[in-house]
Amino acid sequence: MPSTRHPYSTGDGHIPLSPSSSTSSFDEEDVNYRMAPNWCAYRHLLEARRVRLDTCRDVKQWYQDYWDSLLDQGQHVTKDLPGYARACSAPDENELCKDAGLPDNLFRGTFCPTGRKVVIKAVHLYSREYAAVRYLSSSPIRANPMNHTIPIYDLIEVPADNLVFIVMEEWSPQLVAEVPCTLRSFLGALRQCIEHIVFMHSHHMAHLDISVRNLLTDYNHHYAYIDFENCRRYEGIPHPRIERLRNTDPPPETERGECTDPYKADVWGLGVLILRTCAMTGYNVPELIAFTRPLLHKDFERRPTALAVLKAFDVWAANTFSEKRLNARCLAA
Repeated sequence: MPSTRHPYSTGDGHIPLSPSSSTSSFDEEDVNYRMAPNWCAYRHLLEARRVRLDTCRDVKQWYQDYWDSLLDQGQHVTKDLPGYARACSAPDENELCKDAGLPDNLFRGTFCPTGRKVVIKAVHLYSREYAAVRYLSSSPIRANPMNHTIPIYDLIEVPADNLVFIVMEEWSPQLVAEVPCTLRSFLGALRQCIEHIVFMHSHHMAHLDISVRNLLTDYNHHYAYIDFENCRRYEGIPHPRIERLRNTDPPPETERGECTDPYKADVWGLGVLILRTCAMTGYNVPELIAFTRPLLHKDFERRPTALAVLKAFDVWAANTFSEKRLNARCLAA
């Protein structure tokens, strides 16, 4: 991994995710905004690190493979799609072809040594996101089975531009890869969601934007969180508090302009995540909805810790459902 020194590094490689009050000259907003790089300008740099950005040829080939798979399944195919039309309209097949559905800081590509599809994310060199991803992807942290961070293939620093390209494996935003799926698979997915937050909290890290849109799957029963833009680390702070949250599902206390425990804000996020995924998958299991009530307590001090939630989840799941019910398939899309 690159070894550029963060201006607030402790000297032993630890990078704080949120500068202390003593570093008042450091403006977090200056480094945590969404980057919009000129991707063409960095194309050769990325290729030197064996990362190829998608070209018009790549996009056309992707659509062709996709249509072939549909035809093999006996499905109807329409080629009147804007992404394909845009790739075909370019005068040179080697031109970069950005996915119009992605924000400016993301680009699809290929990791050449393996041929795996990747997503490259541009972030500020001193951003919270880079500090979090770098830490969670470091050894031996990465190997911990409780760590459900998406696989990172490379971290490509461009110090002159205060820029980093995070090269991550391309996963799907669909929570359940196949519907119908079994209740056992669904509960397994939820357990991974809870377990990763327990892991983060054990390392004094709060995600602070737990939501369905920040959860991906590899279609092989693995789930991972992304988007650590709000993530903060509170090492050495026994009772941290945070006041303003710009996240998807803020807890009620921050909506009222009050402070909250960042770890309990994550627990609130887990409760909302469970309810939303129940609605998405059709698993409106009354017992599961009841399980979330303590997580969504209006008083954050009365919410359980993430570790307590995980332990309760394991006991609850083992004692609540029969094998027949666990193997039952949900028919809702």
